[in-house]
Amino acid sequence: MAHPLIPQIIDLATPVAEDLGLELVGVVFHTNQRPPILRVDIRNPEQDTGLNDCERMSRALEPVLDEADIIPDNYVLEISSPGVSRQLSSDRDFISFKGFAVVVSASQPYEGHQEWRGKLIRRDESALYLNQKGRAIAIPRSAIAKVQLDEHH
Repeated sequence: MAHPLIPQIIDLATPVAEDLGLELVGVVFHTNQRPPILRVDIRNPEQDTGLNDCERMSRALEPVLDEADIIPDNYVLEISSPGVSRQLSSDRDFISFKGFAVVVSASQPYEGHQEWRGKLIRRDESALYLNQKGRAIAIPRSAIAKVQLDEHH
């Protein structure tokens, strides 16, 4: 059952997305969460949709939604893109997401762990450094299967 505000939100969000050269793919309002989450899916038709597209959309759409004042109470605006990879791979990714919460999965258990969560500090030739509650830990790159943004943060 689609939320009754969805058509209005789509009407507001479509021109915002178009101004940014993006396409609106869909809107979902998760009202069963506290605060509710308004998820707006976008796509960049020119290239792979990146997190900066999501950020641009978020910044442009927030004031429009505030002004329209159609959503009665507090909510969280989440812009995402179907198929945006939350996986970090390039050196640029590791620089851009410094300080972000990440999940590191090991290719085989390392020091008894298959997975680490923490804030990304940096990556160099030999290891990935995470901040876990103020403590820096180094995980050898050879032990890492993948690094993803931790979406539960």
